[in-house]
Amino acid sequence: MVRPPETVAELAARLGRPPTTVSKTWTRHPAWPAPLEQRRGRWRLYDPDAVDQFVRDHIDRQAPALEPRRLYTARELEAAGVGVTAGTIRADRTRGRWPAPDNTDGGVNRWLGATATEAIAARRSYRRTPGK
Repeated sequence: MVRPPETVAELAARLGRPPTTVSKTWTRHPAWPAPLEQRRGRWRLYDPDAVDQFVRDHIDRQAPALEPRRLYTARELEAAGVGVTAGTIRADRTRGRWPAPDNTDGGVNRWLGATATEAIAARRSYRRTPGK
């Protein structure tokens, strides 16, 4: 079934995001789908399937694939592509937003994959959770 085109306001409501986030941030991304040639009044219309693909590819965070019992340094976590840089991990650690290391042998902070996965899942996501 083909879904009807949607305006930015309709997309924002369906995706649970503020309209300003969609209109002023997402639509400026180079991968944002081009508007359709048709309009609804003065509003541009977008293909909802193309927008959903954009959200999957560029907005939604994916859970990291870390080995739960392996120890990772901040740089190894960054290299694993978990969506957080080593600098962010260090900064969040000093602000109490990242858990204490599971291992500090040799003066190097290391976190178990399970600990890092839980910390990343607890970070603010781009998509709102219903009821929050």
